[in-house]
Order: sequence, then structure tokens, then C-alpha cells
Amino acid sequence: MSDTVYDVVVIGSGPGGYVAAIRAAQLGLSTACIERESLGGICLNWGCIPTKALLRSAEVLDHFQHAKEFGIKVGSVEADFPAIIQRSRGIADKVSKGIGFLFKKNKIDSIAGTAKLLPRAGAWKPHQLEVTTGDAKQVISTKHVVLATGCRARSLPGIELDGTRIIEYRKAMTLPDQPKTMVVLGAGAIGVEFASFYRSVGTEVTIVEFMPRLVPNEDPEISKELTRAFDKRGIKSLVGHKLTSAKNNGGKVTVVAEPKDGGDKVTIEADILLVAVGVQANTENLGLEAHNIQLEKGYIKVDGENRCGDNLWAIGDVIGRGLAHVASAEGVFVAEKIANVHAEPVRYDAIPACTYCSPEIASVGLTEEKAKAQSVPYKVGKFPFTALAKARAAGDTTGFVKVLWHAETGALVGAHLIGPAVTDLIAELTLAKTTEVNAQSLLATIHAHPTFAETIKGATEAALGHAIDL
Repeated sequence: MSDTVYDVVVIGSGPGGYVAAIRAAQLGLSTACIERESLGGICLNWGCIPTKALLRSAEVLDHFQHAKEFGIKVGSVEADFPAIIQRSRGIADKVSKGIGFLFKKNKIDSIAGTAKLLPRAGAWKPHQLEVTTGDAKQVISTKHVVLATGCRARSLPGIELDGTRIIEYRKAMTLPDQPKTMVVLGAGAIGVEFASFYRSVGTEVTIVEFMPRLVPNEDPEISKELTRAFDKRGIKSLVGHKLTSAKNNGGKVTVVAEPKDGGDKVTIEADILLVAVGVQANTENLGLEAHNIQLEKGYIKVDGENRCGDNLWAIGDVIGRGLAHVASAEGVFVAEKIANVHAEPVRYDAIPACTYCSPEIASVGLTEEKAKAQSVPYKVGKFPFTALAKARAAGDTTGFVKVLWHAETGALVGAHLIGPAVTDLIAELTLAKTTEVNAQSLLATIHAHPTFAETIKGATEAALGHAIDL
């Protein structure tokens, strides 16, 4: 057992954990971070970063395949699937090593191993953590513990992940060979991103979704536009269907789906079934019971300041937030609370959500459905990319920008975007949501021409009844 007593020990080094550790160290707190796998957690190693590398390769391939439309002659073009996978894994490895550099720069002790909270000797005593690394064990002491252990993929009852034919997202990023056919179970962000990637490299893809539309958490008009785009790309969608069985037959997987409201069953034979139906929190074997840390729907329950016990804190996926940038914001907030400096509360009403399929999707704030349900008066405006000169020049006119402005105050109620560059465009609207920017002040802001950002101004003009370019 070490005699060192840290101010803060963070368990987990994902976008919540590593940010919390760095901010704590910046504020002068002695800090350690415990990670049982690779630094950067799921996001940097198996989620946000490597998937975007895969999608970028798909985008480049698409550019080459449509080169003739831009007046460029190219020869035969095809995907080198193993090389695409290798590039993605290489990028993830470099980013992971970058976290190690940041830890050294900020004098954070990086401890490899699996951590478990031990029973506390008394309220005046520091917390103790048992860290297991292989066959070795050590005990470290700390005043504060931040739980940032994240989540892992889950399946459905009766659908067993076997790692060969029935797989989850981690395996989907390291397949040795490109499948000719794939069924994707789930049409949330993970499902549609992988469907988009695999279709781009030539795989025949069918999506099975229990809810009545793709990306069911998004605005219905966004779902409708994505369905049109996927149909055009040859991605088949079975929405409103439940998967009733999946059987590995050795060389194939046989999937049976049926309409949830009744009807004929659909049987599909594919090389791969990718299960993308959500995640479950990593709460096992953390020693939570010894500290009376409560779970709610499988996630660690916290108060309004992310506390789950005496000098115990939790952030990110393990408390059910579900987005990397939310975890990072919570990491900064908790570190500042521990350091007893001003901590700006996380604005949960202004969290941008981005999906990086083709076409991209981004949103912030309320959908029209939720605005109506909450009796929020609003003015809505839409601007299609077909009306944008920059989109014409770029050769990508799919989608639109939709904005909802409060009918009385002019404040942003919500924004819903689908099309080129929208995962970057959402930043302007998120800023509007978190500041005093309203419809009029946004219109008074000159947007450079020609840019994709002009769609935001155009949609706002449409909401206020004086669209210029529509």
C-alpha cells in the first residue's frame, strides 16, 4: 500500500475521465487515473474516433466514384477493406498515446489496472481503492473518487453475441474481411453510422428497427429525409419490426424479423448481424455496495452536482448521459467542484447531438413534437441545401436546416439539420441556445458567402417570414 494520498483518483480514462483528471491537475490537485484497457476509453479507441476514420474513408471512396461529375477522370476505384480497418486502428492508437502524453504533461499518475472501492474506515478517512493488474494488487488512497467507467454494448434477450457472425460495434471495426451482406439491428446513431459505412464500401445492408422510423430520437422530418437518402443508396430499412431470432449457421447468420403490430415474418440470410441496440453501464465489481451507491435503471444515481456518495462522484455514460462531449463537460464541472472553484453547471438543455452517417445529422434543443407537448410557442423555418450555392458547387445538396425560434422571446427552441457539414454547423446554433442570441441577432450577424452556414440564416429568415433565397 502506498503512503501517498491523492486529492483525486479517476476510474476510467474516456472523454469524461481523462478530462476530469487533467482539469483537476490544472487546479493544483494531486491526481491519478486508473484505466484497465487503453487510455481514452471506448470513445477514443472503439467509438467516436475510429468510426469517424472509417466514415472518412467511405467519404473519400464516394468522392472518387463520383469524380466524373466534377470533371475529373480516374481509373477503376475499389475499397481496400483491410487497409481501411488498419488506418482506423492506427488513428485510434495515436490518439490513445496522445492521452498518455497529456497525463505526463500535467503530472497525472496513470495506473493500469482494474479498480475497486474498498469499505471506508471512517468518514474522516480517505477512500481506498484496490487496483488489480494481472496477478498483482495494490491499494491506493485518495480524498475524492470520480467514477467514469463508461458503458459497453448490450444485446437483446435470446440474441447471443458470438463474435463471429453475431457481433457488436467493436468487432465491426476489426473484421478481417468485408462482409458481402449485413443486417444491422438498431437504427440509432451507432446503427446508421455502421450501415452507412458498410454500404459505402459495397456491402448489402438491411436495417431492422423496432421503432417506426430511423433515428427515432431525432425530429420526424430528419428521419424521413434520412430514409429517402438511404433508399437512394440501396440501404434497406425494416422499421416497425422486431427481431425474433438470429442463428449462426456457420457460414451465414439467419435472421427472422416480424412487424411488431402483426404481419408476415421476414427471413434474411446475411454474412453478419451487427447488434446496435444500445449500451449498459460498467458498474460491476466496483465496490458500490460498500458505499451505498444507488443504481437507477442500471446507471449510477447522482445528485444535481454529480455526487453519488461522500466525496464520491460519477460522470458520463455510467450515469446514463450517453455522449462524449457531455462526459467531458461533466468532468470539468466535477473537477472544479472538488477544487472548490467556480464550476459552471452543464447546460443539459443545450446538448448538441451528432450522427456521422451520410448524410450527416445534427440537432440541439426541442423537436417540434416536444415543443408542442410542452406548449412552447414557436416559429419554424427550413432551408434546403438544394437552394444553397455552396452546396451546388460542392456537389452535395441532400437535406435541410430546420430551426425553431420562440414566437415571443425570439430565443432558440430547437434546431434540426441533415446534410453536408451539419455536425460542424450545429456549433453556431448551440451557442445561440446557451447565450442571448435570438432570431433577430442571428439575422444581424453577417454570414460569409458562399458557405454552408448561410443555411442557418436562410432558415431563420424563413421562420420570420422574409426568406430571401427561397
